[in-house]
Amino acid sequence: YRKAALQGHVIAQYELGWRYYEGKGAPQDDEEAVKWFQKAALQGYVIAQYQLGIMYHEGKGIVQDYGEAVKWFRKAALQGDALGQHTLGWMYDEGKGVVQDHGEAAKWHYKAAQQGTGSAQLRLGRMYENGDGVPQDYVIAHAWYNLAIGLQGPESPRKKRDKIAEQMSPTQIDEALHLAREWKQRIDDVQWRVR
Repeated sequence: YRKAALQGHVIAQYELGWRYYEGKGAPQDDEEAVKWFQKAALQGYVIAQYQLGIMYHEGKGIVQDYGEAVKWFRKAALQGDALGQHTLGWMYDEGKGVVQDHGEAAKWHYKAAQQGTGSAQLRLGRMYENGDGVPQDYVIAHAWYNLAIGLQGPESPRKKRDKIAEQMSPTQIDEALHLAREWKQRIDDVQWRVR
């Protein structure tokens, strides 16, 4: 990897950075990892851009800087990277490195959710349930929660969906299920084309 990385091979640069980050095949060294992630990121390698954003966000191997993290997450997001999109949305949710803006957050979570990112689907469900950055809409919230079912974590999308269903009419629930089926088909189509 080092020989190829030194010749500017972008994937080798990223992989060498990852070896230093993980301490596999090389001593664990976050500063060296950042050096190689940065070289690959500057060449436009989307995975390296996202990982460099993580390094800035966590202050690993480099001074913590949320503004720089946002810069790299945005570069990955603009290339269509679902993790970059969702993480950028989260940065807008939290107001880290950017002015807090739930509407902008929803935009980025939506892009990631359309690619099947369960945590983005769950976040959109909460946003529509509470009216954070989007109009409050239980039908759409129910649909996003339904799509996120299967996601593991402290918040169960199934429980969230079932809770708001108690406040919905049978017609609204049918509409939400129909929306979820349509979105699931679109997500499956996108994922099939990417494979």
